Amino acid sequence: MDHVRWHDRPKLHRPVLVAAFEGWNDAGDAASGAVRYLRDRWGARPFAALDPEEFYDFSTTRPEVRLSEGITREIVWPVNEFSAATLPNGSGDVAVLLGTEPQLRWRTFSDQIVDVARALGVELVVTLGALLADVAHTRPVKITGTAADDELVARLDLTRSTYEGPTGIVGVLHDACGRAKLPSASLWAAVPHYVAATPSPKASLALIERAARLLSTSVMTADLQTRALDYERQVSEIVASDEDVAAYVQRLESSADQDDMADMELPSAESLAAEVERFLRDERRE
Repeated sequence: MDHVRWHDRPKLHRPVLVAAFEGWNDAGDAASGAVRYLRDRWGARPFAALDPEEFYDFSTTRPEVRLSEGITREIVWPVNEFSAATLPNGSGDVAVLLGTEPQLRWRTFSDQIVDVARALGVELVVTLGALLADVAHTRPVKITGTAADDELVARLDLTRSTYEGPTGIVGVLHDACGRAKLPSASLWAAVPHYVAATPSPKASLALIERAARLLSTSVMTADLQTRALDYERQVSEIVASDEDVAAYVQRLESSADQDDMADMELPSAESLAAEVERFLRDERRE
């Protein structure tokens, strides 16, 4: 852990590591927004961070200059910060990693995270991600949960990942977890591509709710639910002002509705026959 700066060494009980990274894996800031919300809601305390020096091209991801108390200038570097908290229902502890996708040395970057997870005794790594897709902002956010390990897929009700193509730091991190025999899973939210530049609290909310179920815990999200409703209303107003975009969104809605109908479980022939017999018996009694 040559590049980890420890502020504290927390002793955690059966911890799960929940992580998200700003950048390519974070459409609509949904994943980073979800992890930031969870960190703040759980009252997680920072205990370590990755030194950014080895992992970023600072001409691309530039540090920022900020004023402290309106007087002192300070440099704020790209942050990958670990925090820790106890889950509300007392079922265990959680470590939270909120970071930024690096430009350099991805394997070393991922190995550092795995080393921190091992030092904490992490039993499962869960990453949150978000991707742009042909989905309507008015429909429920689609969440896909994937894992590579068959036992984990069955236990957590996920699917085995079959994706092939370009990947981000999330994909590289899961590969590092696999090589280290550290169980890992990934949750992905679909964000409408026609509002790609707009932060999506609706997608963040969906990720939080799915992550909470996976962790067997609960999260109070009343304020985020309000923000999600406001987001949907504001996007609808913008969409309605453009006939072409409105027509396109209507097609997406129709497609989503048809998919929902196709996913509905049809009754078996036996259950249909039993229902008909029950109906006929009731008719004879009447």
